[in-house]
Amino acid sequence: MHASEPRPVFGDDLHEVVVAPLAQVAGNIKPANLPASKKLKRSEEDPLPPLWSPSQIFTESPPWLFSAALHMLIVIILGLILITPQGREDLVLLFDYYDNEDPLSGGGDFDIPLDSPVEQIEDSLIPEPIPQVAEAVALSPTATETPLLARAMPLISDPIQMALSGRERGMQEALLDAYGGTAATQRAVLEALRWLSRNRSRDGTWSLVGPYEDGARSENVEAATAMALIAFQGAGYTPQQDAKDEPFAEVVSRAWTKLLSKQDDNGNFFESGQGTQQLYTHALCTIALCELYGMTQDARYRDPAQRAVDYCVTVQAPEGGWKYFPGTGSDLSVTGWFVMALQSARMAGLEVPTPCLNRIEKYLDSVSHEYGSQYSYQPERGPTVSMSAEGLLCRQYLGWGHDDERLVRGANLLMDHLPEWKRDRDVYTWYYATQVCHHMEGQHWRAWNDKMKVVIPQHQIQEGRERGSWDPQGFRWNGEGGRLFVTCLSTYMLEVYYRHLPIYQMELIGKEL
Repeated sequence: MHASEPRPVFGDDLHEVVVAPLAQVAGNIKPANLPASKKLKRSEEDPLPPLWSPSQIFTESPPWLFSAALHMLIVIILGLILITPQGREDLVLLFDYYDNEDPLSGGGDFDIPLDSPVEQIEDSLIPEPIPQVAEAVALSPTATETPLLARAMPLISDPIQMALSGRERGMQEALLDAYGGTAATQRAVLEALRWLSRNRSRDGTWSLVGPYEDGARSENVEAATAMALIAFQGAGYTPQQDAKDEPFAEVVSRAWTKLLSKQDDNGNFFESGQGTQQLYTHALCTIALCELYGMTQDARYRDPAQRAVDYCVTVQAPEGGWKYFPGTGSDLSVTGWFVMALQSARMAGLEVPTPCLNRIEKYLDSVSHEYGSQYSYQPERGPTVSMSAEGLLCRQYLGWGHDDERLVRGANLLMDHLPEWKRDRDVYTWYYATQVCHHMEGQHWRAWNDKMKVVIPQHQIQEGRERGSWDPQGFRWNGEGGRLFVTCLSTYMLEVYYRHLPIYQMELIGKEL
């Protein structure tokens, strides 16, 4: 254990330093079986109504959608008429569009204990990897100088709203090629999603404590379900897809039907778990819900998503961050999850007040070191690699430029901590550093990805009941987040090629439009 770094666990003691947001575990203690009295209660809510009727597509779609479609059609026609073959091959992005009329399938709830066996999902029902790429295609050292994606982007006024478009099937393939993904990284993502699908509770949610091995000691259904949904959505799955073609769509649909029922009138998602998990849980659910609305633009998700964002703003502490309880205290660990939630809201076109973002900037200043290139858990502590990676990602999302000297120095520091599968490894640091380097592109991304794309798939469980997951034993916090936490963060890293478009590419695209 490194005494200088905070421990990423939930805890009851407010003096316990907390980093990762999912569970409090003592050593390697196996999770105890929960008593029968802890069974999930049957939900009496009706499933959400169908997403769209044919008439709604024309009466309720926003005017810009038809304008964008018309402009795209004109561009395609002109391209067919006017473009002649050139001597060099440009990046070509292909789009596949899905029928948005498929209703949420819902699904009944069953009264079962959280630790009882789950319904096993046969792998034969689960799709093959979407894009298959032979090997990575190296990025040019000048990757950030040319907006590679500009000609393929939809006509959107704010470039930040393009960030989720990489999850479209055709875009995934192009971005995997462009940013160094491989067939191995895609296979690992698919196997991870299969593992998550097999380990659902029968009401469609997930548990932190099991039924898999090496679960967390403390339960939090909402946090576990949000983390799993972020993994599925990162690969492009939504409830709107046809379950006949995309079996994971039914998995996502049932989970959302249940999770949305947990949101209270104030927009808050926290219902179960320890008190110190409250804001972590809400931030995770807000990330997932804002991504869902951003990916689908389904009007039924807008109000719940905006209420979740409004609750984030309401419970911000005076010094500008978030910690365990609403409006009280701040630390960079919890604050980072809220920055991701607010950024996801901006990607979806939701309202995020500028004063809220300004207060975050001030809090980041208070935990910065070395002129802003390194960060600490709280102002009175020293900088660590994990908090530096998290702080740098926050700075990227809040507007620091690609060539900002502080950001470059911080990214250079991460080059001294490339992923290695050794004892005391830190998936939390890897998760944030992967995103920072991906947004930096160029030499930082090549160096990081050359390690990450090999190390993470290589150590995924390849056989047995836990096939597709990652073993939490051997990580710095000794599995305190449990198998689901480690598996979800590992999956997010392998989806990085297309989960979010690189920030500085989007800025260049915005200048081109």
